Amino acid sequence: MRKHYTNKINNLEECLSSFSGIEPPDADVYCNGTWDKWLCWPPTKAGARVQLSCPPMPGLIATNFAYRNCRSDGIWEGKTPNDNSMPNGYTNYLNCYTQEAREIFEKYIADKTPAQKQLMYDIVRSTRTLEICGLCLSLVATFLSLIIFAYFRGLKCNRTRIHKNLFVAIIVQVIIELILYIDQHVARAAGGEGSGAPSGQSGAIYDTPVFCEVLYALLEYTKTVKFMWMFIEGLYLHNMIAVSVFSSKPSYALYYTVGWGLPMVLTIAWAIPMAQTHHVQCWYGYYYLPIIWIIEAPRVTVIAVNLFFLLNIIRVLIMKLRETHTNEANRVRKAVKAAIVLLPLLGITNFVVMIEPQPDDLVKFGCWAIISHFLISFEGFFISLIYCFLNGEVRAALGRLWQRYRQHRTFRASSLRRMSRSFSVFTSFSEVSHTSGSQRVNQVATTPINGTTASLVRNAVNRQTNQSAGTRFPLEDKPAIRNNGYVSVNADVNSDQQIYSTVL
Repeated sequence: MRKHYTNKINNLEECLSSFSGIEPPDADVYCNGTWDKWLCWPPTKAGARVQLSCPPMPGLIATNFAYRNCRSDGIWEGKTPNDNSMPNGYTNYLNCYTQEAREIFEKYIADKTPAQKQLMYDIVRSTRTLEICGLCLSLVATFLSLIIFAYFRGLKCNRTRIHKNLFVAIIVQVIIELILYIDQHVARAAGGEGSGAPSGQSGAIYDTPVFCEVLYALLEYTKTVKFMWMFIEGLYLHNMIAVSVFSSKPSYALYYTVGWGLPMVLTIAWAIPMAQTHHVQCWYGYYYLPIIWIIEAPRVTVIAVNLFFLLNIIRVLIMKLRETHTNEANRVRKAVKAAIVLLPLLGITNFVVMIEPQPDDLVKFGCWAIISHFLISFEGFFISLIYCFLNGEVRAALGRLWQRYRQHRTFRASSLRRMSRSFSVFTSFSEVSHTSGSQRVNQVATTPINGTTASLVRNAVNRQTNQSAGTRFPLEDKPAIRNNGYVSVNADVNSDQQIYSTVL
């Protein structure tokens, strides 16, 4: 008996209630209706097999059928005819899986007990949450770093120019990954296929032909771009520290060709045969195909070359530390510190992802999943932290900006207070000067208190005249000079606290 998948049932009660108006099978013995968390199986005559179309999920072929067997005693059959370990029986989904999904199932899930499957599911769910948190933090950190390097002209140099290209690649990659994860959770799992929408009608990116494949191709392109700019970072750093002959100005035309052009060629060379040979919705399971090595091999090569750069840089640093007669403990400490700092910058932590996980040992699998997803998802945050937020030049520039902001606020508040006092004194002076009679004028001139008022008036007039001449307000029409990347408006002063400048 075959039936087609219509809608998603959320629990056993909904499943059983859906059969309330249906007559049971015309037999004395039959298996009751049941729910296996994905499909709702109808009451079935003893000794019969019932088939339902596969649920529309990634990795499953919706046109194929899953099946269950009802034993002759009216009990759902387990994995084997004599298996009584599963009270609600066993659903065979093997015919539903694509080839890639079947290989994953047989490798990681097939031989697991229900408790082990639940533990593996909890590990995967926890690592996905960790990954999303890391991606969000990396997105914010890299975006702020890009703004800082673009805003401060004093930070512009060959090194930060390379940094900005790396940040752009990371930002685009993270945005695409977050879009795909949000699509999986909201559009597909919560409001689309997971709630019963027919395959191809969920409105999710996964169910949007061509666009989904293009998005994954763009994701792989940005990953390759990131690796190439990590290679350029390693090359530039290696040449500056270890090979002084290459310390001249770098060729940015070559850098842009390697950083943005070469990944495009590699991605196109991978995407064309993928579209021709892998006829699976949204290229599901493409990362397990041999053809992935068209773009994966250059990434591995970049990591290997950057590892060589790292070792050579550490060697040169140790040699220079020996020349300064630094003791052995300090040399080791500084070399280890340099290695730890350079590992995420050069992408060497990506080696962890390439290690084959151990599906038989769930503890090792959990450690691998958490460590690898943590390093990869927080990669942008660590790079921003080391390249930008912990950089002395950046911190000094931010400190100067904050100091100027505080000086501007203090200056503005002080000016307002002076103007308020001057206005109050002028008001008193006006009232006195308009008093009729020479006797009152003489009183003003001879009375000690009013004599003080006249003195205050004269001082206020002098201050106001000086301020109008431009001697107290540094943001008026004073000639500007350039000073270390900043514009200063009072060229005749030397103290930093007396210069009110604005960053171009």
